[in-house]
Amino acid sequence: MASKDNDNKPVIDGTGTKKERYEKLVNAFYNDIFRYAYWLSKSRQVAEDLTQETFLRAWRALDSLQNPGAAKAWLFTILRRENARLYEKKRPVTDDIDDYSVPDTDKREPDQILEREMLQKAITELESEYRDPLLLQVIGGFSGEEIAQMLDLNNNTVMTRLFRARNKLKNKLESDDED
Repeated sequence: MASKDNDNKPVIDGTGTKKERYEKLVNAFYNDIFRYAYWLSKSRQVAEDLTQETFLRAWRALDSLQNPGAAKAWLFTILRRENARLYEKKRPVTDDIDDYSVPDTDKREPDQILEREMLQKAITELESEYRDPLLLQVIGGFSGEEIAQMLDLNNNTVMTRLFRARNKLKNKLESDDED
């Protein structure tokens, strides 16, 4: 099992056999990778396939992971590329995200459920240049610098896009409240 640092983030060290390092990687990041894949694909089946392909590619390229501390960002990059490859080949049939939701373990009141659905819909409607960095920050827990590296952007550009994404969401949600 991967240990955790002071920020409660998994720490993957470079010790052990390839199989042991890979198992630590899967144990530490499987849920994060699946959650992001599900958000990208809006289909449980496609998310499972993307997650599996991501970890298969990670296994094949594990020796190229030079900085074990960057494993999460490395996996997210692999996932994003796999998702792009999937859509280059064909446009799969997807499930409407409104028909499915990832079950929460806690109980929510109907107004909380409605607010969450409105937020998810508003995020989905954002342009990808704003949505992608926001999801990487919110779902992936990445810093602005990490997002900039993953998206091959300047850190200031990422921070501006995050600021604009939040403003667009705020304006959208406020306008929906007025309706």
